[in-house]
Amino acid sequence: MVYKCADINDADILIEIYNSAFHDDFIRYGQCPAYGHSRESMQRSISDYPKTIAYDQGRAVGVISVKDEGQGKYYIGCLAVIKEEQGRGIGTSLLKHFMSEHPDWKELTLVTPKDKEQNIRFYTERFGFEITGEEVDGDVTVLLFKLSRQVDPS
Repeated sequence: MVYKCADINDADILIEIYNSAFHDDFIRYGQCPAYGHSRESMQRSISDYPKTIAYDQGRAVGVISVKDEGQGKYYIGCLAVIKEEQGRGIGTSLLKHFMSEHPDWKELTLVTPKDKEQNIRFYTERFGFEITGEEVDGDVTVLLFKLSRQVDPS
């Protein structure tokens, strides 16, 4: 796997990844903020939520989008893998890559739909995230997740 920090020239690639990964959510819920970006909205998103693209044999297969909230706290706005590559460990690889590239992380937070059991298992069982609450986003109930750790000051 090769990782690349996205820039505004990657907007079309990112739109393809997001649309592939979130098409089913858009159909299921009738809405999905990650689906259907215009090039301009994706370019804005790249600057607001820095993104890392995963490439497998030269093909863009996934992305992680994370906002630095300061003091070691990061919000994962998106972790997406193109539909035909899901289940191959790409999401795990992207999240581990992020953690290794940001050794200062103390807290990671994110949300995912309450009825997406595969996502819930991924975050809780594979990485140890805790569910800290729930809220309604539009018409979708989402769960709030948090992963905390102590960072050695040395």
